[in-house]
Amino acid sequence: MKRVRCPKCDHYIIFDETKYTDGQSLVFQCAECSHQFAIRMGVSKLKATQRDENQMTTREQLSQLSEEEPESVGSLVVIENVFHYRQVLPLHMGDNVIGRYQKGNPVNTPFETVDPSVDLNHCTLTVSRNRRGELVYTLADNNSNTGTFVDNVELRPRERRVISAGTLFTLGATSLILHTDDEED
Repeated sequence: MKRVRCPKCDHYIIFDETKYTDGQSLVFQCAECSHQFAIRMGVSKLKATQRDENQMTTREQLSQLSEEEPESVGSLVVIENVFHYRQVLPLHMGDNVIGRYQKGNPVNTPFETVDPSVDLNHCTLTVSRNRRGELVYTLADNNSNTGTFVDNVELRPRERRVISAGTLFTLGATSLILHTDDEED
């Protein structure tokens, strides 16, 4: 099963992609806003053409990756009490503002949820380095309506709490787990 998002209202439409062939155009009408839109099944010919035009040597690719991609500093795994697609949110150095996804929401670490108790701008997880060069993860609530909880204790206003790999924290009724790149499996 595949899902497509309505470009007007962001509502998902789920369909069985095995019933269609590559190159076939599909037209959908959103059940929420009645907007009609089309998609084409299969691999884009434009992407293949661009890939052929932009072939580089391995050294050039590695140097470009090191310049463009930020350092991997961990991720958050979203856990909900209802059936939902698995979500892994990559983290970056600096402030990771976490909140519910909504079209036009300016947070830099949004996730999709049906939980109405998660604010659009719920909390901030700041990733920095200490004097020894080790990564430090600091969590703070952004004055949310339902609070941010670490180990079942609510963060007070303006409180910043250092958390570590495997820490479970809760936003409304949704829980997230911090995974760091340096944790041992």
